[in-house]
Amino acid sequence: MLIGAHVSQAGGLQKAVDRGVERGCEAIQIFNQSPRMWRPTAYGEDDFAAFREALDSSPIEAVLIHAVYLLNCASEDRTIRQKSLRSLIQSLHVGGGIGAIGVVLHPGSAKKGDVRKAIKRAGAVLGEALAESEGCGLHLEDTAGAGGTLGRSFQELADLIDAAGGDRRLGLCLDSCHLYASGYDVSTPKGLSETLDECDRTVGLDRLHSLHLNDSVTPLGGNRDRHALLGEGELGENGCANFLAEPRFDRLACLLETGRDGGAPSAEDVAKANRLRKRGLAARRRRRKE
Repeated sequence: MLIGAHVSQAGGLQKAVDRGVERGCEAIQIFNQSPRMWRPTAYGEDDFAAFREALDSSPIEAVLIHAVYLLNCASEDRTIRQKSLRSLIQSLHVGGGIGAIGVVLHPGSAKKGDVRKAIKRAGAVLGEALAESEGCGLHLEDTAGAGGTLGRSFQELADLIDAAGGDRRLGLCLDSCHLYASGYDVSTPKGLSETLDECDRTVGLDRLHSLHLNDSVTPLGGNRDRHALLGEGELGENGCANFLAEPRFDRLACLLETGRDGGAPSAEDVAKANRLRKRGLAARRRRRKE
């Protein structure tokens, strides 16, 4: 598992690599622009080259881009869908330029409308974005299930992939907090195993390409996306350790998004995640001997 954190790209793309190294990351996630603005940052080939050079001389092995929060590929408003499409294409372009393994996307929201129609609209946008880009993957993130958000179940994620045409660049990013809040008890070995079995049956684990490690303020099945500090929420240290030690997650990039650095992950948070992974692996070894 490649444990890392979401880091700021302020001051230039390559600065994100420096911040990842400072935090002891093996993987990093960035925004390619302000997460709350439509206007893209005008990166060029020089910016991409500087990032790749910094990355090559670092211990960081994987990079993800998180698409901005404004996107709603499922919106009934054609203007919002077009803005979402342009922004997503830009994210995929930047991802290709810097060698990112994927762009992580919240698939969108049906609001109070028909979910099937929303999935169809979102699929059309995703398919067009993939057709207008190349190289970089697109990882659909599961959601906590509030406000008509799409991706609250593996069936919805599978339907979104089908609606987008089933391109092999489409994959999943599973978030521990979102899974728990949407009713999947990933805090125990049995619950996590059953969750991944369902994911495999419905979507296919060959499409699982990245992870978010977030503890949850919301109880199991509470359908609210509220992150807690690592080990201090409903999952707790044992639940987070269990998630980190799952053998089917080996070699995946696992990114912390919440922490003690003004709300962002710090070196202390990354170090704690590494300790919890070791603890979880030791617990699994003990259980095998029993």
